Amino acid sequence: MFRLAVLVCGMVSVNAVYIWPSPQLDALEALRWDQSRNGVTNLVQPCNDFVSAGGAHSGRSNAADWIRTAFHDMATYNKTSGTGGMDASIRFAEEQARPEDPGDGFQLTSAEFVAISTRYISVADALAAGTVLAIENCGGPEIAFRGGRVDAAEPNAPGVPQPQDALASHIAAFARQGFSQTEMIGLVACGHTFGGVQQSVFPQIVPVLNDPNNTQSVSHFDSTFATFDNDVATEYISGTTQNPLVVGLNDTTNSDKRIFGSDGNATMLSFANSADLFSSTCAELLARMLDTVPTGVQLTDIIAPLLVKPDDLKLDLSVDGATIQFSTEVRLWDLPKGNHTVLLLWDDHVRAVSNVTLSAADVETASGGRYTASWFNTPILTLRAVAGITNMRFSVDGTVEDQGGIGFPVQDTLMWSKSTCFAFINANTIGELYVAVRNTVTPTRVYVEIPGRDNVSRPIVTAVDLTQQPMTINATYTIWSGQVTNKFTFLGIGAEIDGVTVSRDDLRSNNNFAQCAV
Repeated sequence: MFRLAVLVCGMVSVNAVYIWPSPQLDALEALRWDQSRNGVTNLVQPCNDFVSAGGAHSGRSNAADWIRTAFHDMATYNKTSGTGGMDASIRFAEEQARPEDPGDGFQLTSAEFVAISTRYISVADALAAGTVLAIENCGGPEIAFRGGRVDAAEPNAPGVPQPQDALASHIAAFARQGFSQTEMIGLVACGHTFGGVQQSVFPQIVPVLNDPNNTQSVSHFDSTFATFDNDVATEYISGTTQNPLVVGLNDTTNSDKRIFGSDGNATMLSFANSADLFSSTCAELLARMLDTVPTGVQLTDIIAPLLVKPDDLKLDLSVDGATIQFSTEVRLWDLPKGNHTVLLLWDDHVRAVSNVTLSAADVETASGGRYTASWFNTPILTLRAVAGITNMRFSVDGTVEDQGGIGFPVQDTLMWSKSTCFAFINANTIGELYVAVRNTVTPTRVYVEIPGRDNVSRPIVTAVDLTQQPMTINATYTIWSGQVTNKFTFLGIGAEIDGVTVSRDDLRSNNNFAQCAV
């Protein structure tokens, strides 16, 4: 009989597994582990690709830009004052204009991760997760990821080391950030296994290369600039390195030479002698870098993948209020290869238990191919409204998976009504919104939620209140309605019931509903 195994691997802690549902943790877990679905890894595959311009022939890579952006964002941290750190302040034009932050990489990277951020995922969390995914999917180690970073409302103080700075200045800067001299050597080497120095940004360091396969004239830190490995150390120790910050003609800017040699090359020699030591050291140091946050910011536990995770629950009340259309999918983590029988079992309000066999959808990989995620889908089920649905369990090859007896609770108190429709009138998109609330509760407020951005690009949600409609005799649900104009992308729903806010992250757009009769 098959039983889902407990995950024990590398940096992932079993203690970090949480109870589903938890909106923020669900979103962070999906960003971290649903790597084929969330699209982030598409931006670093292949690893030598630079999406913004030039592709694989630019000499740049998104992975290198992301890692550099994350370091520069963190490097403003001051452990004495507790300010700075990973808070996405690098997205501000004021920081990007400083001499310590040259080039367009910060602007391009920030725009990518602003777009990924949501009400549950800050820009800083998105940047941290993207850094983890880039490293893992380009040959690097598995890195512990936590969420909960808070986006800065304004730029941080300057403080990022520059190539021309003296060794003492670098040591002091890293100490301010919380890293020792040995850790400074390691963190620089870990970051410089990717990327290089771009001529247009540092013309005093790199000449024009006139290379059609390196159109932006990037002098790379090692010969495998788009892959995580210890070549940055082996080439340095062997004396074959072309690292422009080690063997550059302008010795004033040879900062890697000063940093790497500051302990008599002991750390770099250990990295050159052991790829495993380099990998494990980088996993620890990069996780610490990403977890360096301002005082008062509380990060989550390490985000481990749930072994069984429902996703994309959809509930819709029929126009006549008699039935509910329900569907969901479930992800099973590291399921052994082969054919599997997966059933959904659910409870309802009339104490009945029902089941349906799920169909296999697809199998995806995560963390550079270390793990697999197998997805199974329900058909669209028609439930009696009076019965509804209250809880789910999954039978996997005959073994019930129910979160240790808790099950997977389903909230059918609040849902979209199929009466919702959209119309195009006088160049405007008009949404007639209808939300159904179960008559066993009495909400004081029902509203739709419209995701947006504040004036410094942080995710926010705007609420538009709905109005209760007259109750239909013998109806299980009461309808609340309202209208929105030109705000039809990704609407969620919420209510205040007995002083508690209830939200359904069942985001819909105008494409999910019928056209209104006009």
